[in-house]
Amino acid sequence: MPPILLHLAAAALYAGLAAVFWRTRWRGPLLDRPQRGMVPWERALLLVAVSLHGITLGGEIFPDEQMRFGFSLALSLIMWLAIVLYWIESFYARMDGLQMLGLPLAAVCVMLPPLFPGEPLMANADSAMFRAHFLMAMLAYSLFTLAAMHAILMAIAESNLHRGRLTPVLSGLPPLLTMEALLFRMIHIGFALLTLTLGSGILFSETLFGKPLSFTHKTVFAILSWVIFAHLLAGRHFFGWRGRKALRWTLAGFGALLLAYVGSRFVLEVILGRAA
Repeated sequence: MPPILLHLAAAALYAGLAAVFWRTRWRGPLLDRPQRGMVPWERALLLVAVSLHGITLGGEIFPDEQMRFGFSLALSLIMWLAIVLYWIESFYARMDGLQMLGLPLAAVCVMLPPLFPGEPLMANADSAMFRAHFLMAMLAYSLFTLAAMHAILMAIAESNLHRGRLTPVLSGLPPLLTMEALLFRMIHIGFALLTLTLGSGILFSETLFGKPLSFTHKTVFAILSWVIFAHLLAGRHFFGWRGRKALRWTLAGFGALLLAYVGSRFVLEVILGRAA
Protein backbone atom coordinates (compact mmCIF):
# COMPACT_ATOMS: atom_id res chain seq x y z
CA MET A 1 0.00 0.00 0.00
CA PRO A 2 1.40 3.46 -0.91
CA PRO A 3 2.52 5.40 2.20
CA ILE A 4 -0.02 8.20 1.66
CA LEU A 5 -2.85 5.64 1.81
CA LEU A 6 -1.58 4.44 5.19
CA HIS A 7 -1.69 8.04 6.42
CA LEU A 8 -5.21 8.49 5.10
CA ALA A 9 -6.41 5.18 6.54
CA ALA A 10 -5.01 5.98 10.01
CA ALA A 11 -6.46 9.50 9.92
CA ALA A 12 -9.86 8.17 8.79
CA LEU A 13 -9.92 5.62 11.63
CA TYR A 14 -8.98 8.23 14.22
CA ALA A 15 -11.60 10.67 12.91
CA GLY A 16 -14.24 7.94 12.59
CA LEU A 17 -13.67 6.76 16.16
CA ALA A 18 -13.83 10.36 17.40
CA ALA A 19 -17.21 10.70 15.66
CA VAL A 20 -18.43 7.44 17.23
CA PHE A 21 -17.37 8.57 20.71
CA TRP A 22 -19.02 11.93 20.15
CA ARG A 23 -22.32 10.36 19.15
CA THR A 24 -22.34 7.65 21.80
CA ARG A 25 -20.67 9.37 24.78
CA TRP A 26 -21.00 13.16 24.50
CA ARG A 27 -24.29 13.94 22.77
CA GLY A 28 -27.81 13.59 24.10
CA PRO A 29 -29.42 13.48 27.54
CA LEU A 30 -27.44 11.92 30.35
CA LEU A 31 -29.95 9.13 30.98
CA ASP A 32 -29.77 8.05 27.33
CA ARG A 33 -26.01 7.37 27.52
CA PRO A 34 -24.76 4.29 29.35
CA GLN A 35 -21.63 4.73 31.45
CA ARG A 36 -19.21 2.35 29.80
CA GLY A 37 -15.65 2.26 28.58
CA MET A 38 -14.49 1.22 25.16
CA VAL A 39 -16.26 -1.84 23.80
CA PRO A 40 -14.14 -4.56 22.10
CA TRP A 41 -14.73 -3.43 18.51
CA GLU A 42 -13.80 0.19 19.39
CA ARG A 43 -10.64 -0.98 21.14
CA ALA A 44 -9.77 -3.18 18.14
CA LEU A 45 -10.25 -0.34 15.64
CA LEU A 46 -8.13 1.97 17.76
CA LEU A 47 -5.40 -0.68 17.80
CA VAL A 48 -5.57 -0.89 13.99
CA ALA A 49 -5.33 2.91 13.76
CA VAL A 50 -2.25 3.14 15.99
CA SER A 51 -0.67 0.19 14.16
CA LEU A 52 -1.07 1.93 10.78
CA HIS A 53 0.16 5.17 12.31
CA GLY A 54 3.21 3.38 13.74
CA ILE A 55 4.03 1.81 10.38
CA THR A 56 4.01 5.23 8.70
CA LEU A 57 6.28 6.64 11.41
CA GLY A 58 8.78 3.81 11.04
CA GLY A 59 9.13 4.46 7.32
CA GLU A 60 9.36 8.24 7.72
CA ILE A 61 11.79 8.47 10.62
CA PHE A 62 14.18 5.77 9.34
CA PRO A 63 14.16 5.92 5.52
CA ASP A 64 17.06 4.24 3.69
CA GLU A 65 19.12 3.65 6.86
CA GLN A 66 19.04 7.36 7.70
CA MET A 67 17.12 9.17 10.39
CA ARG A 68 14.75 11.96 9.42
CA PHE A 69 13.03 14.20 11.93
CA GLY A 70 11.29 17.55 12.15
CA PHE A 71 8.42 19.31 13.86
CA SER A 72 5.74 17.36 11.95
CA LEU A 73 7.29 13.99 12.74
CA ALA A 74 7.76 15.08 16.36
CA LEU A 75 4.07 15.96 16.67
CA SER A 76 3.03 12.76 14.90
CA LEU A 77 5.28 10.56 17.06
CA ILE A 78 4.25 12.31 20.29
CA MET A 79 0.55 11.87 19.52
CA TRP A 80 1.09 8.25 18.45
CA LEU A 81 2.84 7.41 21.72
CA ALA A 82 0.20 9.32 23.69
CA ILE A 83 -2.63 7.34 22.04
CA VAL A 84 -0.75 4.06 22.60
CA LEU A 85 -0.32 4.96 26.29
CA TYR A 86 -4.00 5.91 26.45
CA TRP A 87 -5.00 2.58 24.86
CA ILE A 88 -2.96 0.66 27.45
CA GLU A 89 -4.12 2.79 30.39
CA SER A 90 -7.76 2.43 29.36
CA PHE A 91 -7.64 -1.22 30.49
CA TYR A 92 -7.07 -0.04 34.05
CA ALA A 93 -8.77 3.36 34.37
CA ARG A 94 -11.72 5.22 32.86
CA MET A 95 -10.27 7.93 30.60
CA ASP A 96 -13.20 8.37 28.23
CA GLY A 97 -12.94 12.15 27.94
CA LEU A 98 -9.46 11.89 26.46
CA GLN A 99 -10.94 10.30 23.35
CA MET A 100 -12.45 13.57 22.17
CA LEU A 101 -9.25 15.47 22.93
CA GLY A 102 -6.69 13.01 21.59
CA LEU A 103 -8.26 11.33 18.56
CA PRO A 104 -8.98 14.49 16.49
CA LEU A 105 -5.43 15.71 17.24
CA ALA A 106 -4.01 12.34 16.19
CA ALA A 107 -6.02 12.47 12.94
CA VAL A 108 -4.43 15.84 12.12
CA CYS A 109 -0.90 14.93 13.24
CA VAL A 110 -0.76 11.70 11.22
CA MET A 111 -1.26 13.79 8.05
CA LEU A 112 1.47 16.34 8.81
CA PRO A 113 4.64 14.37 7.83
CA PRO A 114 3.72 14.06 4.11
CA LEU A 115 3.35 17.87 4.03
CA PHE A 116 6.46 18.65 6.11
CA PRO A 117 8.84 15.67 5.90
CA GLY A 118 11.70 17.17 7.93
CA GLU A 119 15.44 16.85 7.38
CA PRO A 120 17.96 14.01 7.82
CA LEU A 121 19.66 14.09 11.23
CA MET A 122 23.36 13.96 12.03
CA ALA A 123 25.51 11.01 11.02
CA ASN A 124 25.72 9.56 14.55
CA ALA A 125 21.94 9.18 14.79
CA ASP A 126 22.33 5.42 14.32
CA SER A 127 24.22 4.97 17.61
CA ALA A 128 22.52 3.07 20.41
CA MET A 129 23.11 5.93 22.88
CA PHE A 130 21.50 8.49 20.60
CA ARG A 131 18.45 6.29 19.98
CA ALA A 132 18.06 5.65 23.71
CA HIS A 133 18.23 9.42 24.31
CA PHE A 134 15.73 10.01 21.51
CA LEU A 135 13.32 7.37 22.84
CA MET A 136 13.43 8.78 26.38
CA ALA A 137 12.76 12.27 25.07
CA MET A 138 9.77 11.17 22.98
CA LEU A 139 8.31 9.11 25.82
CA ALA A 140 8.65 12.11 28.14
CA TYR A 141 6.95 14.35 25.56
CA SER A 142 4.14 11.82 25.12
CA LEU A 143 3.50 11.35 28.82
CA PHE A 144 3.37 15.10 29.34
CA THR A 145 1.04 15.41 26.33
CA LEU A 146 -1.27 12.85 27.91
CA ALA A 147 -0.94 14.63 31.25
CA ALA A 148 -1.83 17.98 29.63
CA MET A 149 -4.96 16.51 27.99
CA HIS A 150 -5.83 14.87 31.31
CA ALA A 151 -5.41 18.24 33.07
CA ILE A 152 -7.70 19.93 30.54
CA LEU A 153 -10.31 17.20 31.05
CA MET A 154 -10.06 17.64 34.83
CA ALA A 155 -10.51 21.40 34.48
CA ILE A 156 -13.63 20.87 32.34
CA ALA A 157 -15.01 18.34 34.82
CA GLU A 158 -14.33 20.60 37.80
CA SER A 159 -15.92 23.60 36.08
CA ASN A 160 -19.04 21.63 35.15
CA LEU A 161 -19.39 20.21 38.66
CA HIS A 162 -19.22 23.70 40.16
CA ARG A 163 -21.97 24.80 37.77
CA GLY A 164 -24.09 21.75 38.50
CA ARG A 165 -23.85 20.42 34.95
CA LEU A 166 -23.28 16.71 34.44
CA THR A 167 -22.72 15.68 30.84
CA PRO A 168 -22.82 12.00 29.81
CA VAL A 169 -19.06 11.59 29.46
CA LEU A 170 -18.26 13.43 32.70
CA SER A 171 -20.70 11.25 34.61
CA GLY A 172 -18.63 8.18 33.69
CA LEU A 173 -15.29 9.62 34.79
CA PRO A 174 -13.59 8.54 38.03
CA PRO A 175 -13.73 10.92 41.02
CA LEU A 176 -11.52 14.00 40.68
CA LEU A 177 -9.18 12.71 43.39
CA THR A 178 -8.64 9.50 41.41
CA MET A 179 -8.03 11.49 38.22
CA GLU A 180 -5.59 13.72 40.10
CA ALA A 181 -3.66 10.69 41.37
CA LEU A 182 -3.42 9.38 37.79
CA LEU A 183 -2.28 12.81 36.58
CA PHE A 184 0.58 12.93 39.06
CA ARG A 185 1.56 9.36 38.27
CA MET A 186 2.03 10.38 34.63
CA ILE A 187 3.90 13.54 35.67
CA HIS A 188 6.26 11.59 37.97
CA ILE A 189 7.16 9.11 35.23
CA GLY A 190 7.45 11.86 32.60
CA PHE A 191 9.64 13.93 34.91
CA ALA A 192 11.99 11.00 35.50
CA LEU A 193 12.31 10.47 31.74
CA LEU A 194 12.82 14.20 31.14
CA THR A 195 15.54 14.24 33.82
CA LEU A 196 17.33 11.34 32.12
CA THR A 197 16.96 13.04 28.74
CA LEU A 198 18.40 16.35 29.92
CA GLY A 199 21.10 14.65 31.98
CA SER A 200 22.31 12.51 29.08
CA GLY A 201 22.14 15.47 26.69
CA ILE A 202 24.20 17.69 28.99
CA LEU A 203 26.78 15.09 30.07
CA PHE A 204 27.24 13.37 26.70
CA SER A 205 26.52 16.16 24.23
CA GLU A 206 29.53 15.50 21.98
CA THR A 207 28.83 11.75 21.85
CA LEU A 208 25.14 12.25 21.13
CA PHE A 209 25.16 15.28 18.85
CA GLY A 210 28.76 15.57 17.69
CA LYS A 211 29.24 19.01 19.27
CA PRO A 212 29.66 20.56 22.73
CA LEU A 213 26.60 21.61 24.69
CA SER A 214 25.26 25.01 23.65
CA PHE A 215 22.44 26.89 25.35
CA THR A 216 20.10 27.32 22.43
CA HIS A 217 16.41 28.21 22.77
CA LYS A 218 15.66 24.47 22.66
CA THR A 219 17.93 23.76 25.63
CA VAL A 220 16.64 26.77 27.57
CA PHE A 221 12.97 25.82 27.12
CA ALA A 222 13.68 22.17 27.99
CA ILE A 223 15.43 23.22 31.22
CA LEU A 224 12.61 25.68 31.95
CA SER A 225 10.09 22.87 31.56
CA TRP A 226 12.11 20.68 33.93
CA VAL A 227 12.20 23.50 36.50
CA ILE A 228 8.40 24.01 36.22
CA PHE A 229 7.64 20.32 36.71
CA ALA A 230 10.18 20.06 39.55
CA HIS A 231 8.47 23.03 41.21
CA LEU A 232 5.06 21.39 40.72
CA LEU A 233 6.17 18.08 42.24
CA ALA A 234 7.86 19.86 45.15
CA GLY A 235 4.69 21.88 45.75
CA ARG A 236 2.64 18.69 45.64
CA HIS A 237 4.95 16.90 48.10
CA PHE A 238 5.55 19.69 50.61
CA PHE A 239 2.41 21.83 50.35
CA GLY A 240 -0.19 19.42 48.97
CA TRP A 241 -0.82 21.39 45.77
CA ARG A 242 -3.89 20.20 43.95
CA GLY A 243 -6.83 21.43 41.93
CA ARG A 244 -6.48 24.44 39.68
CA LYS A 245 -3.00 25.37 40.88
CA ALA A 246 -1.65 21.93 39.93
CA LEU A 247 -3.47 22.03 36.58
CA ARG A 248 -2.03 25.46 35.73
CA TRP A 249 1.52 24.36 36.51
CA THR A 250 1.02 21.18 34.48
CA LEU A 251 -0.09 23.13 31.40
CA ALA A 252 2.71 25.70 31.85
CA GLY A 253 5.34 22.95 31.97
CA PHE A 254 3.85 21.23 28.92
CA GLY A 255 3.80 24.54 27.02
CA ALA A 256 7.49 25.14 27.72
CA LEU A 257 8.34 21.57 26.69
CA LEU A 258 6.38 21.91 23.47
CA LEU A 259 8.29 25.09 22.61
CA ALA A 260 11.61 23.36 23.33
CA TYR A 261 11.61 21.26 20.18
CA VAL A 262 8.36 21.33 18.24
CA GLY A 263 8.02 25.13 18.39
CA SER A 264 11.62 25.81 17.46
CA ARG A 265 11.58 23.30 14.58
CA PHE A 266 8.31 24.74 13.28
CA VAL A 267 9.85 28.22 13.12
CA LEU A 268 13.00 26.92 11.43
CA GLU A 269 11.36 24.58 8.92
CA VAL A 270 8.13 26.38 8.03
CA ILE A 271 8.53 30.07 8.84
CA LEU A 272 12.25 30.45 8.09
CA GLY A 273 12.41 27.58 5.59
CA ARG A 274 15.68 26.04 6.73
CA ALA A 275 16.76 22.85 8.44
CA ALA A 276 18.77 24.12 11.40
